[in-house]
Amino acid sequence: MPIELEPTGERLIEEHYCDSPAGYAIYIMHAASYVFAETFCKGKRVLDFGCGSGYGSAKLAEVAAEVFAVDVSTDAIDYARDHYSRPNLHFEAIEGNGRLPLPGNTMDVVTSFQVIEHVSDTSNYLAEVARVLTKDGIFILITPDRRSRLFPYQKPWNRWHLKEYDPDSLRRLITDRFDIREILAMGAPPHISKIETDRYRLLKWITLPFTFPGLPEAWRIFGLNLLHRLRASPKPAVTGKYIPDFSHEDILIQPQVSQPLNIIIVSMPRP
Repeated sequence: MPIELEPTGERLIEEHYCDSPAGYAIYIMHAASYVFAETFCKGKRVLDFGCGSGYGSAKLAEVAAEVFAVDVSTDAIDYARDHYSRPNLHFEAIEGNGRLPLPGNTMDVVTSFQVIEHVSDTSNYLAEVARVLTKDGIFILITPDRRSRLFPYQKPWNRWHLKEYDPDSLRRLITDRFDIREILAMGAPPHISKIETDRYRLLKWITLPFTFPGLPEAWRIFGLNLLHRLRASPKPAVTGKYIPDFSHEDILIQPQVSQPLNIIIVSMPRP
């Protein structure tokens, strides 16, 4: 029997991506992230650090020499092994804030998309990335841009996120261990980006009582979990899939965009 994985909003699961405009917008940003990474990964040994359901790792395995994909969720790894199988693709569950199950100086590329915002020990996370990369290796990091999502100093309204970054704070965080080659923004034309920015605008207002700067973390988690339960309701039966009129090819990745949705940093380990 095929293994199923419960959608949480934090994992890309292919069979669920077409249920709504918002779901599809998230999907195409994930897809665009891996398309962007493919040019760095051709013929390389790649680590996908925080692979989730394995969709993107499988895409990279189509061009890479070998892909090692790790995640802290054993359920996600079981799903990935069940749904995505290639001779050069290896999935493994890891401990949070632990050591990667790889020797040092063995990976040509490390990708880590929508992960660092979940990490409590960012020092260990970045140290492990630097340890497994070769001296000429490439680290591609993608994370939400808080400038579009939050008020200044507001804590994340996403209950799974510990901290969200803007380009300056992310640059300061990683420059002790990495030399930055480029910082890019991910966005989209207005008719697409509006889907996400309208969602952000609603969520940052309705969660403000729990995400106000200075409030204890326990209050944030309690309030966001409570709000999640109150907003949860049985979903009506789906009579047909949402048919989008846009795709990952519409996503913009460039030095500046009008509505930055994600930050992309391409870097190399410091000598």
